[in-house]
Amino acid sequence: MSPTISLKDSSRQRRPGSYQHPLDVMKSESPPLDLYKDGHAETVGGSDREALLQEPSSRPIGPPQGYRAELGSILLLLFLYVLQGIPLGLAGSIPLILQSKNVSYTDQAFFSFVFWPFSLKLLWAPMVDAVYFKRFGRRKSWLVPTQYILGLFMMYLSRQVDSMLGETEGRSPDVVALTMTFFLFEFLAATQDIAVDGWALTMLSRENVGYASTCNSVGQTAGYFLGNVLFLALESASFCNKYLRFEPQPRGIVTLSDFLFFWGAIFLITTTLVALLKKENKEVNRSREETKGITDTYKLLFAIVRMPAVLTFCALILTAKIGFSAADAVTGLKLVEEGVPKEHLALLAVPMVPLQIILPLIISKYTAGPQPLNTFYKAMPFRLLFGLEFAFLVWWTPRVKYEGGFPIYYYIILLLSYALHQITLYSMYVAVMAFNAKVSDPLIGGTYMTLLNTVSNLGGNWPATVALWLVDPLTVKECVGIQGHNCGTAAAAGLCTKEGGSCVITLDGYYVESITCVVLGFAWWLFLGPKFKKLQDEQLSSWKCRRTS
Repeated sequence: MSPTISLKDSSRQRRPGSYQHPLDVMKSESPPLDLYKDGHAETVGGSDREALLQEPSSRPIGPPQGYRAELGSILLLLFLYVLQGIPLGLAGSIPLILQSKNVSYTDQAFFSFVFWPFSLKLLWAPMVDAVYFKRFGRRKSWLVPTQYILGLFMMYLSRQVDSMLGETEGRSPDVVALTMTFFLFEFLAATQDIAVDGWALTMLSRENVGYASTCNSVGQTAGYFLGNVLFLALESASFCNKYLRFEPQPRGIVTLSDFLFFWGAIFLITTTLVALLKKENKEVNRSREETKGITDTYKLLFAIVRMPAVLTFCALILTAKIGFSAADAVTGLKLVEEGVPKEHLALLAVPMVPLQIILPLIISKYTAGPQPLNTFYKAMPFRLLFGLEFAFLVWWTPRVKYEGGFPIYYYIILLLSYALHQITLYSMYVAVMAFNAKVSDPLIGGTYMTLLNTVSNLGGNWPATVALWLVDPLTVKECVGIQGHNCGTAAAAGLCTKEGGSCVITLDGYYVESITCVVLGFAWWLFLGPKFKKLQDEQLSSWKCRRTS
């Protein structure tokens, strides 16, 4: 219900990104960090990090380096991940802005494709990993031009975005142009993510490589917060007039155009400094730096998918999240439609940050054993029931609204519902990540686990897009005041209004979806859930990939 910090796609997602919860608009679920190595991804965390740290190093043997010795590199990584979070946060704020302009849910569904690049980056990651200028640097060959393009793109977009959003008088938002523009925006950000994740693997020594995951999590969270929560607050005239100004003004402190121009300049300046001052480490083991080739990597991915156990997992995880799609994708937009200020929804993310940090640590104790999917199975019915509770909250919202806004107890109930929902969401998320790490073939762990995470993210993306698309067709409207007219189509609704009538919703498609999704979710839980759990009983040999040279 609030566009808060996303789990960056790691197809990853961390952003949110899949769709984390009904307060998170368009985000994905994913593990902490992808580091691409040898033509595939290497996940820093869990068993993959242990394997990474056990590799032989070509560096001279000496005393371990403390983090202070590489503080500059750590801070650089942190800042690069902050930059990465800015486009994610800005894209996450657009659906709320569009909803406040009364665009259709069909348009919202179309815009939701903007969030897919982070869940699909595995498709072009091998190319980013294999093609580079050796003299300039393997990661800088992609990072520098991508960030320059991002910076210039943001500055150009700052001059066009007001027109696209319909800010000029007499115009409505151009959703097609916004979608195409922000899709390219997120594609560039995902490409930057691949380059930064790969560079993190060699920028730090083996003693300090674990800090890369921390930089990823903290940096992207901070960037998303700046591009989403902070921007929505400062862009809101009502928020600024109430809390930050002595004299009311018709606009917020910043506009989207101002925000884009500022961060575009930051991208250009910092990228120039990185290109000139930061050198890539060339003292790394060749086995860590050289790829086996793009073709070999794609062949490997195809071989993994063809394995019966993997194929069954993919089919089940691609359908497991249908039951959550209405709650996760539509609820936040419905609350904005009912009058809840978008900046207030965004600010609900702030008290959730500590919970989002603590939950994975607690839940991991229950998913560390041989059957992590048991936690997924147990949490699923509770998360499904939240779909009904969120539908009730949407129905209840206009009934507690008063002239000055909403009572404080309303926001407390929203926050509590959001927090409880996070427990169920993270229980399922951590369980799947633990299972993926458990079954991934250690010989090709990065490629294998990244593929499974990609499928998990798509399992959340496509139902959310479909859920948004179906809201309008499932909604029933009647033309009140004029007999013989209906509001079944946009043209008919326009004619009803023109003749002096008004279109009134008699059946909201959101409620139809909410009930349908919960029913489908429980059907999956009862009939397919046990089969999903049985994947844990498969022999490890069922998950081993037989590679041909």
